[in-house]
Amino acid sequence: MSTADNQPSRWHQAFRAITTGNGLIAVLSVVLALIAGSILIAVTDDGVRAAAGYFFARPGDTFVAIWEAASGAYVALFQGAIYNTNASTFAAGIKPLTESLKFATPLIAAGLGVGLAFRAGLFNIGGQGQMLMAAAAAGYVGAYMDLPVGLHLVVAIVAGVIAGGLWAGIAGLLKAKTGAHEVILTIMLNNIAFYLLAWMLATQGILQAPGSSNPKTAAMADTARLPQLLGSGFGLHAGVILAIVAVIFTWWLLERSSLGYRLRAVGENPDAARTAGINVGRSYVTVMLIAGGLVGIAGVTQVLGTVPTGFGGDIDAGMGFDAITVALLGRSTPIGILFAGLLFGAFKAGGFWMQAAEQVPNEVVLVVQSLIVLFIAAPPLVRAVFGLPQADGRRKNKKQKKSRSKKEVSA
Repeated sequence: MSTADNQPSRWHQAFRAITTGNGLIAVLSVVLALIAGSILIAVTDDGVRAAAGYFFARPGDTFVAIWEAASGAYVALFQGAIYNTNASTFAAGIKPLTESLKFATPLIAAGLGVGLAFRAGLFNIGGQGQMLMAAAAAGYVGAYMDLPVGLHLVVAIVAGVIAGGLWAGIAGLLKAKTGAHEVILTIMLNNIAFYLLAWMLATQGILQAPGSSNPKTAAMADTARLPQLLGSGFGLHAGVILAIVAVIFTWWLLERSSLGYRLRAVGENPDAARTAGINVGRSYVTVMLIAGGLVGIAGVTQVLGTVPTGFGGDIDAGMGFDAITVALLGRSTPIGILFAGLLFGAFKAGGFWMQAAEQVPNEVVLVVQSLIVLFIAAPPLVRAVFGLPQADGRRKNKKQKKSRSKKEVSA
């Protein structure tokens, strides 16, 4: 096999650049998205539009209105996501932070599953299906099985993780055996999981609550619920501990284990990894099993922590796709995904508060999240906006050429 054959393709190089690029670009992408969000907030604000009607007579009023609209929205975002400065007690003030952690928990777990697959060169966009299957398995154990205290919760968690892993493993196995593209496979598996769960929720004796005609499960047994960490007045549950353990495990797997080394080698260059004796097909199956299990934790925490009273077909709440954004922003590293999940959890918690306090459409937060992905996928644009040197050092080369030309002229 020639050296040229061992080189990764142009598309593979682009994929690697997007998913594992410079962390500074991720931070600057968030800054640009927030700036763009400020523009959208100003456009949708009634006070700004009213001031713009007499802009040429008193232009200062328009700029003041823009500042008040944008700053008021982001202050509300902070108060709804981190700390409510208007609260009368510390417990009430810190509650928004606990809500952000609650929203971040499934995003971190699902983001780890997507990011781990990225590191092995696979684009796992099947988070929705993996979450749904994990929720179905954990929900069945939690609602319809009678087990001792302690064991019940453990069995429900393990069942959900295994179900998510096996569902993702289907895509890994077909990828390894047939060469089918994992994007197509995971999209199809998402649809299958969605309709399979809908059937189970509408069928007595499987997931539908006994005596009910609604497509919803019965409430989870008390012995299968994730404990509330701060009491019944807060929504934060022990799922956040599972997410942190998942972060530690994924970091150890990628950075300290021989399996992680093989997976990273396959992600960097599958042809070279195959030449070095690594079984690429087996690596694809293995990484998808583990990635699906990590995404399964997200489904488990939703079922046993967030909605223990029973769930319907919308249990994933779009987080299977949000996990892709989290993985991209976190540059597919466990620590990066942890902070990206916390950021998006804060967006979710603060977005509702911003909408209620400042009448800012919640869709603006969704636009900001989408813009983050857009800027992350276009590092040259971010570098150009902030005047940073390009990855190939072109700005430096231009300066060197200018200095050489000056020397030649002086000579």
